[in-house]
Amino acid sequence: MTVQPADGLSLAAEFPDPAHEQWQSLVEGVLRKSGKDVSGSAAEEALSTTVEDGLITRPLYTSRDDAPDAGLPGFAPFTRGSKPEGSTAGGWGVRQRHGSPDPARLNEAVLADLENGVTSLWLTVGGAGGVPVSGLARALDGVYLDLAPVALDAGDELDAAATELLRLYAEREVPAKSVRGGLGADPLGQAARSGGAPDLTAAISWAQRCTREYPGLRAVTVDAMPYHEAGGSAAQELGSSLATGVAYLRALTEAGLGVEEACAQLEFRYAATADQFLTIAKLRAARRLWARVAEVCGAPEAGAQRQHAVTSPVMMTRRDPWVNMLRTTLACLGAGVGGADAVTVLPFDHALGLPDAFARRIARNTSTILLEESHLARVIDPAGGSWYVERLTDELADSAWAFFQEIERAGGQAAALASGTVAERLAATWAARKKNLARRKEPITGVSEFPQLAERAVEREAVPVAAPQGGLPVVRRDEAFEELRARSDAHLAATGRRPRVFIAALGPAAAHTARASFAANLFQAGGIEPVHEPLRVDASSAAAAFAASGTDVACLCSSDALYAEQAGEVAEALVSAGAQRVYLAGRPGDHSGVDEYVFAGCDVVAVLSSVLDRMGVA
Repeated sequence: MTVQPADGLSLAAEFPDPAHEQWQSLVEGVLRKSGKDVSGSAAEEALSTTVEDGLITRPLYTSRDDAPDAGLPGFAPFTRGSKPEGSTAGGWGVRQRHGSPDPARLNEAVLADLENGVTSLWLTVGGAGGVPVSGLARALDGVYLDLAPVALDAGDELDAAATELLRLYAEREVPAKSVRGGLGADPLGQAARSGGAPDLTAAISWAQRCTREYPGLRAVTVDAMPYHEAGGSAAQELGSSLATGVAYLRALTEAGLGVEEACAQLEFRYAATADQFLTIAKLRAARRLWARVAEVCGAPEAGAQRQHAVTSPVMMTRRDPWVNMLRTTLACLGAGVGGADAVTVLPFDHALGLPDAFARRIARNTSTILLEESHLARVIDPAGGSWYVERLTDELADSAWAFFQEIERAGGQAAALASGTVAERLAATWAARKKNLARRKEPITGVSEFPQLAERAVEREAVPVAAPQGGLPVVRRDEAFEELRARSDAHLAATGRRPRVFIAALGPAAAHTARASFAANLFQAGGIEPVHEPLRVDASSAAAAFAASGTDVACLCSSDALYAEQAGEVAEALVSAGAQRVYLAGRPGDHSGVDEYVFAGCDVVAVLSSVLDRMGVA
């Protein structure tokens, strides 16, 4: 029986195709109710969001939002993937990062990972935080090197580390043609981090040897992480990686390698963030851009970029680090859907020090759940054909290519790093983003939004690594709020209690609850404990309640109507009781006795810093 709705239209019939103008008309009606009288394209623009690199995210995408033909998976321009089968054969590579100076502890962690789903290893070798080159054999004891590819991150100790790794392959009788992984040579990446002059000699030498003897081993890594960790945008990260890859391509071909051979020696490393759509678009755009480079060099089929995605260290928080599990899950999803060949999920306690066994387990199981339970790799390029993703990929590619051209005009990546061109552009991007973070336009759950002052601190053994000097900075999204919370922690340790603010709520709960919650959330982001007792005050009770709160700062919270009636009198009562600063939760207005206003979009970091200063919290 066919069900017939009241208007007589069969539910099995084709639904009418609404016009774009009809949707805009409905949007106009909704916006009018919120006080915005706009029409036509202006209504759509009112719901659009401008993100980094001048990209605009619109509320609706249709077939009119065309983008260049993305081609087929496994074929130039490789937008849809470097392989025709995508990751359907075995999923993406689960590559976990290990950095410990103790070879025995490192070996224990490595074996635990390999026995529980990890398919390749990323080892930090040398330096203060890596395993010594002499301990590499012990660290890899019991590892089947013919089954588990190893990617090195050895920095200045590249020659010694690579030599030792190849010795282990020979000692364990792994055929040269079966060796997989990477040596991690990245002199330009090192220069970006340290500020030194890049020397490509060793990278070229190892690339030549790998080409001759180890066809499955890539000598050079084009690491875009230094630019991401310095606060760069997605387009700047891509543009820098392109410029770096082109510099290596020039050096390798000048040394005698063919374009195809040189391309085969490169692996590209990108950051994956909790913005899953931007991550998907970034990896797709990266392949398209590198395919264009290979095409210009006369080897279009060599442009199938090998990609290693790493969940962003910039997004990892030190407070409420458990939320990092959600961030890394979104990042891993974006990396997998975006077509990364290998994905590294950083442990949720990465920002706190050396991860423990539980954190490593959660990190590796993130990929396992997405692969084995969610079956995310069973579809080739699952985002392909999405009007939004295709348009975002195209716009991001255009922006990245423009930044790449800017670097090339500056003389190439080495020259742009030495002159400060790259650093200046990244710094400008980070400065703009810091403003959004400070105003909570880019909220950080557990830090700038919904912090928990009573949470137990998660402690980990410190990583013995000296911060790079002279190169690009290393930033974190939570850094400004972390400084405020550290001041509060020091005050708690010195006095036995945190700095406090009195919440002076006016009128019934229906009038004050929303703004009282907003104010409490805002002040806690700076480690300032809200005192909301009693639940409501008026001009006659405010002074006594404030005196009992043990603070000299207060914040009025209520509706605009009650502010007009009571704010002035209550503020004056608070001042007479000793309040040195009276805030009001709401848009700036004319209320006697009120010193400052806190509202959505205000500079929260500046407000909280000034509050702590007035309280004498160092």
